[in-house]
Amino acid sequence: MKPGPRRSVSQVDIVDAAFEILEQKGFAAVSVRGVAAALGLTPTAIYTYFPSKNALLRAMVEELLSSLDLAAAADTGAPWRERVHALAAAMRARIAEHTGAMVLVTSGPLDGRHALGLNETLIAGFMAEGMPQADAARAAYAVRAHVLGVAALDAAERVDDVEKAADRSTAGALWSDAASHPLTEATEHLVSGDAEPSAFAWGLDRLLDGVLVGSAAS
Repeated sequence: MKPGPRRSVSQVDIVDAAFEILEQKGFAAVSVRGVAAALGLTPTAIYTYFPSKNALLRAMVEELLSSLDLAAAADTGAPWRERVHALAAAMRARIAEHTGAMVLVTSGPLDGRHALGLNETLIAGFMAEGMPQADAARAAYAVRAHVLGVAALDAAERVDDVEKAADRSTAGALWSDAASHPLTEATEHLVSGDAEPSAFAWGLDRLLDGVLVGSAAS
């Protein structure tokens, strides 16, 4: 009996399968063998495209960041602050789209083409505002850190929501002691998801105020 035709596969197919595993089974389940099994291939076929699990993870991060509109962020027709807000919000939203994406983006250095493009766009934008290159690089780092920090808190909130939904009778009871934390209780609405302005936007504005004014004064 002749063997069946060899199945063709692309890098996109592999990355898509890896994201399906990430969504369904979590970050720990993402592996070259797992992706190969999902696609009905041998691990060797995957290694042709990605020589290691780390290479696969980096490709997934790049896919995650590939939809960020860096051209719009570089368009000087809009004020720089508005462009930073739009780019930061888009990055936060992109991470929120996939379960486990927060772990994914912190699994290794953000040194792929799209990740570096994001950083390059931020640095160039701050330099266009009159910042020296060194200050612009630090400001770009601060913006990325703010987005990833809030995204990590978002991910923690989603886990908590799932646990509360699974066991509403006890969730939160063991850990809640509002009487001992009156300031937290009184201000909780200011950092909730429907707060206006959002804590994310407010924090980003204060960050931008600081780096822009600080650079101008130095």
